[in-house]
Amino acid sequence: MQEIIVGIILALDVVALYILLPAVSQRFLLSVWTAFWHMLFPLLGFKLGSWVSIFMAEWASYLSAILLFCIALQLLLSSKNQHVPQLALPILAIMASIDSFSASVSFGMLNLEKYLFILSAGVGTFLLSYIALIVAKTSIFNSQIFKMIAGILLLIISVVILLN
Repeated sequence: MQEIIVGIILALDVVALYILLPAVSQRFLLSVWTAFWHMLFPLLGFKLGSWVSIFMAEWASYLSAILLFCIALQLLLSSKNQHVPQLALPILAIMASIDSFSASVSFGMLNLEKYLFILSAGVGTFLLSYIALIVAKTSIFNSQIFKMIAGILLLIISVVILLN
């Protein structure tokens, strides 16, 4: 169950970014592309995390907690940054998905169910990014909220991992 929750939490940073893009014409295609990268990076991260955990079995939970904690801090510290990089949207989707790699390294180190996590990250990212791109035209939501929620949830997960 935690794999599904974290997969969806990782999609919140994409929502925070895409909510700032009101003029995207290919919303569906961009959402599919972003979901693809949110599935590929975790797959690579799980492979690396599993490999690292063999060599660092004693420290794996501490390292994964530290990685998640750092990702959470980055999300919280960047929540005030409303600047959207002026890049091509496919490159922006890749950049928005890179953090899913580092989070999945920590989950790979904990030997969690990778395919469930990858599937939830992909489906959650697709659905939430597509909704964010549609809602972005209305500018009702503030992307700071999504970054703060994702950061706080990842902080909580990192502390729980550290305490177990």
